[in-house]
Amino acid sequence: MSILNSVVQAPATAAPHLIRELPVLVILPHNRCHCRCVMCDIWRIRQTREITAQDMEPHMASLRQLKVGWVVFSGGEPLMHSDLWTLTRMLHREGIRTTLLTAGLTLQPFAARVAEEFDDVIVSLDGPPEIHDRIRGRAGAYQRLKGGIQALRRIRPSLPINARCTVQKGNHRHLRAVVASALELSLSSLSFLAADVRSEAFNRATGWSMDKLSEVVLEAHESDALINELDRLILEYPQLIRQGFIHESVEKLRRIGLHFRAELGETAPVAPRCNAPWVSAVIESDGAVRPCFFHRPIGSLQGGTLADTLNGDEAVRFRSQLDVSTNPICQRCVCALFLEGATAKPPSTGGGKKRGILPIESATI
Repeated sequence: MSILNSVVQAPATAAPHLIRELPVLVILPHNRCHCRCVMCDIWRIRQTREITAQDMEPHMASLRQLKVGWVVFSGGEPLMHSDLWTLTRMLHREGIRTTLLTAGLTLQPFAARVAEEFDDVIVSLDGPPEIHDRIRGRAGAYQRLKGGIQALRRIRPSLPINARCTVQKGNHRHLRAVVASALELSLSSLSFLAADVRSEAFNRATGWSMDKLSEVVLEAHESDALINELDRLILEYPQLIRQGFIHESVEKLRRIGLHFRAELGETAPVAPRCNAPWVSAVIESDGAVRPCFFHRPIGSLQGGTLADTLNGDEAVRFRSQLDVSTNPICQRCVCALFLEGATAKPPSTGGGKKRGILPIESATI
């Protein structure tokens, strides 16, 4: 069934939940990763899958139809893809902005291509060298990341290179040291988010055992230490917060502490303001399409175009039934995307400017 027919035949109550424009599209072009991160199980995947140019070609018309303006390559590790550059060139021909999310282990050898093919880069930064290496599960990971950043700076000094830090047991006392490392690495900005531990994302279809959770989730005294560390970060770096070098506002930084309080049952989880399922989508390496990183797939590119999939019965039903404020997955979400004034949005949202933490910040590469 064509999108036009879908619009004509859809009941009136479904109309606000049809996707007519998709500002942000996240693509996981490769399903594996060479890190061994404590907060992610993607590295346990053994069978390689990737999205090829041939896979993408049938959906380029959908990208034009949906006015996709920004594609984020996440993963897995995108730089493990056998021909990532063909995908980026396909998107650039359509005038689409491209962003690379990378752990940075192989950023240096690919620096010239990355500088040429991407509009900006986001790297994972989990602490100063020793802590970063421990969380990444790779000796020398920090130095390899540093070498890649330096190579990009030499080749294309103006390229925005941002970082995000996943807050967890291993680094919760060292967030100010993360800021110092980001400054030392001459990064463009830094974002913090809490580790996702409850969803089925990132190759955790069966969830985590209590032993595994204990490696990432904070205990009560550690939650107190985190809140103290956040307070000191806010006190010591007010100018970096005001200038936007630290991406989060004071309120959103404090929300990280509340997230771990909720994990301990000390406070009720509260969903962030978010309309990601109406303004973005995630395509996995096997063609599955998700409304965001954390919710279940709402279709697959194996059965039709991206536009058809996003406006298929299952996808429209999901969006029409989703109440972000009460949904348990949303309530424990570690990130949020809210684009005001988008064509497709929950009925309650209004017009205005872009706000919120982009979904790219939630990737665990």
